[in-house]
Amino acid sequence: MDDEILRETEQGPEEAEFKDQVISIRRVTKVVKGGKNLSFSVLAAVGNGRGLVGVGKGKAREVPQAIAKAVENAKKNLIRVPLVGTTIPHPVKGEDGAGTVILRPASPGTGVIAGGAVRVIMELAGVKDILTKSIRSNNPFSVANATIKAIKKLKSPEEVARSRGKSIEELKP
Repeated sequence: MDDEILRETEQGPEEAEFKDQVISIRRVTKVVKGGKNLSFSVLAAVGNGRGLVGVGKGKAREVPQAIAKAVENAKKNLIRVPLVGTTIPHPVKGEDGAGTVILRPASPGTGVIAGGAVRVIMELAGVKDILTKSIRSNNPFSVANATIKAIKKLKSPEEVARSRGKSIEELKP
């Protein structure tokens, strides 16, 4: 039941630049003494297309309320993606539970070679050229969390140069 919805947020001027997209909608139940309580669990991503992206989860009895909660949660969990041109600076691997995601930089013109949750997150982050591989789990929650963990491992060339005590020119081959 993975519905993908793309819509502009209608909030303040500083938040209007963010786009949000639903990655997954699930109908979940809680069994209680009187029967079953139905609710919806939503996984959504938010990004500005210029290096900021976040993933959030929301749960409510109605789908629109669950989407709103997920988007609000995603905005609270924004992280910066270090971009080098239109791609990422170096290959990286992220794991969450059984979900494993490998992100590799690609040459200009390659496009976003990704599927499911990884594609949504990369496009919202503003990455235009990337090669990805999602292995083991195809659960969107695990894959999305593994993607965020991989992004957190990325270091910009400036950070690497600073940590090694060298200039950026010295690091170039």
